[in-house]
Amino acid sequence: MSDLCLILLCPPAVEEKLLDLLLMSPNASVFTSAPTSAHGLAFNSLSQTEQVLGRSFATQIQVIIASADKPALLDAIRAQMAGAGLRYWITPIVEAGDIA
Repeated sequence: MSDLCLILLCPPAVEEKLLDLLLMSPNASVFTSAPTSAHGLAFNSLSQTEQVLGRSFATQIQVIIASADKPALLDAIRAQMAGAGLRYWITPIVEAGDIA
């Protein structure tokens, strides 16, 4: 079974709700979150400040998941975060481990 990295971009206003969802999910055992700037989003969805800066304020969350857990986790996110303005993509993890 291969591991995947689910990358989520979310508006800061819904960050806590998404983090709570992931903390309660049995399919998301390890994840990180960090503030970031998103580029290339629909211009009309940006605030005036974001339009001037040319970027959107966002939180990027990276979740390590097993391939088999992907459908259940995405279904849960879709069900609980519909209309929240999330974007996501998934990449394979070539290697992972602990450095002792």
